[in-house]
Amino acid sequence: MDVHQVPGAEALDLAEAHRKDMLIQSEYQCKCMTYWLDEPRGVAFCLIEAPDKTAVEVMHKNSHGFIPHKIIEVKNEVVASFLGRIQDPEETEISESGLKVFSESAFRILLVTDMTDPVLLEYGMGPDKTNDLLQRINGSIRKYISLNEGREVEYAGHGFIASFSSAIKAVTSAIYIQKDLSLSERKRAGFKISITAGEPVANSDKLFGDAIQLATYLCTITNHNQVIVSSVVKDLLARDFFNKVQKNLKSLSPQDETQMGSLFKKLEKNWQNPDFAITDFGQSMSMSKSQLYRKTIDLWGMSPNTLLKEFRLNKARGLLKGQSHNISQITFDSGFTSPSYFTKCFKEKFGLLPAIYLNSIR
Repeated sequence: MDVHQVPGAEALDLAEAHRKDMLIQSEYQCKCMTYWLDEPRGVAFCLIEAPDKTAVEVMHKNSHGFIPHKIIEVKNEVVASFLGRIQDPEETEISESGLKVFSESAFRILLVTDMTDPVLLEYGMGPDKTNDLLQRINGSIRKYISLNEGREVEYAGHGFIASFSSAIKAVTSAIYIQKDLSLSERKRAGFKISITAGEPVANSDKLFGDAIQLATYLCTITNHNQVIVSSVVKDLLARDFFNKVQKNLKSLSPQDETQMGSLFKKLEKNWQNPDFAITDFGQSMSMSKSQLYRKTIDLWGMSPNTLLKEFRLNKARGLLKGQSHNISQITFDSGFTSPSYFTKCFKEKFGLLPAIYLNSIR
């Protein structure tokens, strides 16, 4: 899938460009499947089967001259689950020249859930109670996604991603899910919901990667009682609707949202470096130690040291799931310098030793 910045382009313009692509697609071993056009935002997305990115670029250049700003690899079934189709819409207007003319935005609102690792749940609750709780949560999520015209997206994690065309329907789904699950169920499962919005191709090399990443970050700063929405989603909600459901929602200012993202990017870049200290953390953010401390307390209720340690522990848990290294190696790969200290911290956070967690996965 590629993205084109096309300010001022209209549906007929894209239909003609698509026709020109199709006339020469076979020369480049390409198959132009469909496209999406968001006229107000001046952006278009093409879905193309091709041998490589270069073939797409050259085909576009020689057909109409519009070079993509970015191209990413996608799976058809994942595109369909996010956007609802991988072919042109069935009901489309036919122009006098025989062109299929349509304008459909690829902008989507994403509902993302997060919860405690099922391996940890099973260790604490036992397999039967864990299975019952997961079935209850999964059933509720699927019920209200469907009732509000959302689409469940294929996702490798232990949470859910659902795609909506309407911010109001996405938020309505989330609120009903929260109400349907008791507080004790949400707490036991560590269940949280965030809602973000975005386009399929942006900075990330994954489909809707930017919106999903933001949703993951937002889940870290909310609790079990409120749905957290991004600033973009908040702006999309009608004011009267937002005021009506405000008690159920949490949101950050755009400035705090940006700063939260920047903090996580620094952690992503440096978590494996054992020499990365809080002084370095602050300097990389152009913040003093006291400013950094106030910001992490404000967002997460924890100090920068604790935030860094918990980030490393969650990454270590992911490495253990991969089972590609032994525990000593994972200690150092996670930025810890002592296996005994790593084991102690892991036990304090997750309630079991790394070796027991590893055996539970196996």
